[in-house]
Amino acid sequence: MATTTPEQNVETKPRQSGTKNDARRIRKIGLVPAVLYGAGLEPLNITVDPKQMRRILNSESGHNTIFDLAAGGDSGKAMIVDWQFEPIKGALLHVDLKRIAMDKLLRVSVPVTLKGEAHGVKVQGGIMEQMVREVEIECLPADIPGRIEADVTKLEFGETIRVADLPRNEKIKFITDENQAIAHVTAVKEVVVATPVEGVEAAATTAEPEVIKKGKQETEGEAAAGGDKGAKAEKGDKAEKSEKKK
Repeated sequence: MATTTPEQNVETKPRQSGTKNDARRIRKIGLVPAVLYGAGLEPLNITVDPKQMRRILNSESGHNTIFDLAAGGDSGKAMIVDWQFEPIKGALLHVDLKRIAMDKLLRVSVPVTLKGEAHGVKVQGGIMEQMVREVEIECLPADIPGRIEADVTKLEFGETIRVADLPRNEKIKFITDENQAIAHVTAVKEVVVATPVEGVEAAATTAEPEVIKKGKQETEGEAAAGGDKGAKAEKGDKAEKSEKKK
């Protein structure tokens, strides 16, 4: 369950809402700008320790972890609802925190993990494919599970595990559609390699000489025509000279 541990008591410091330069200055001194909101109270601009935020995000319950937070005179339970990392170096840039009322239902997304080796994989030669890795549930904050395990041991080739097949109890309500497929055992995908068809390549190679031959014939024809024209012109010159002599 996503409950609080002593290491998850988060201390914060107030900050002024400012520009990007102000946020850079906060990060330069080893803190991260954050916003705390929820429970019908005014949002607070605060700073948090990025190492502490990373420990929470990397814990078993991850961002669903409920922790104690002290923000000046405002203290209580909270959780991380959004965060932003720098894409190249991976530094934590910003965090959104939400105040949590432990007696009110909460909707969260919980990871789904597959447990065991499917019969359709082990014996029948199929492969396991997981299509959905998180499902949305509704429950009290103290009842949020770190993950939901789906036992796939008896799954046969061609069979599918759906949300309706996931383990449940009276404390948790599934919001994701009951018919949503989680995982199935399917066939190994074959990669089809195109093979050359006999005669196609030969036809392609013989096509070019035909074009060249045709061009050559046309050239020869043009040369012959040119020769005829030259002969006629020469005859005409001779006849003209003969007429002049007369």
